[in-house]
Amino acid sequence: MKRSVVSKSSFEEADDHITFYKDKTPIERLNFACDIINSIFNSAPEQKVDRTVFSSRKHA
Repeated sequence: MKRSVVSKSSFEEADDHITFYKDKTPIERLNFACDIINSIFNSAPEQKVDRTVFSSRKHA
């Protein structure tokens, strides 16, 4: 799977991106981060985590 993403922007556009998040409260920033993570993993906040994927064991 290819995971490279390229976007071109000017310095002014990049600066606007940073100031957009600077003006937000920490809770709003966390909500944005959750939205980004959910879009990456194609999940929803209401969806439970599938814990059967991971396993743990004791070393011999």
